[in-house]
Amino acid sequence: MHDILILYYSQSGQVKTMAEQIGRGVEKHPDCAARIRTVPKVSTVCEATESEIPSAGHLYATTTDLEECAGMIIGSPTRFGNMAAALKYFFDGTSDSWLSATLSGKPAGVFTSTGSLHGGQESTLLSMMLPLFHHGMIISGIPYSEPALTTTTTGGTPYGASHFAGSDNRLALSKEETELCQALGFRIAELATRLAK
Repeated sequence: MHDILILYYSQSGQVKTMAEQIGRGVEKHPDCAARIRTVPKVSTVCEATESEIPSAGHLYATTTDLEECAGMIIGSPTRFGNMAAALKYFFDGTSDSWLSATLSGKPAGVFTSTGSLHGGQESTLLSMMLPLFHHGMIISGIPYSEPALTTTTTGGTPYGASHFAGSDNRLALSKEETELCQALGFRIAELATRLAK
């Protein structure tokens, strides 16, 4: 069984919902399991303010998760066309994994959610790819052979799964957004099993 790490940061819960749908896509593959992890919020004070285990939801990611995964899919809300600071902070601390090539040769994908329809989804997806390239990962998007990619009127890009949450962050995932999240999960799972042979 191959673990696919779904690593995300979510503030309003939309990216968390996407992560869970991507996990469903991963688990459609008979040889893969989804390992969903999050990262803590970045504090503006110098002292640690978060416990090592969150009070609710998914566990925080560790370097062990990076070592044990066969592939990884990362997600973040858009922050001015870029990934959120909390996710970037996590990757800023992965030098040891980079030096040991822990993630090199493993497949990866990305996903995001925005409050406005043209709020920087594609630039955020591209920004999340940068640390993955440096780690030597093999990046995959969503091909146009996925029907939902050409019929969506909400989120969805060939760079990765995306969601339009609305200005109040309350819009649920559309049918197409859900399909594309699951398609991304299955695609990375399939790539991971092929690369493991």
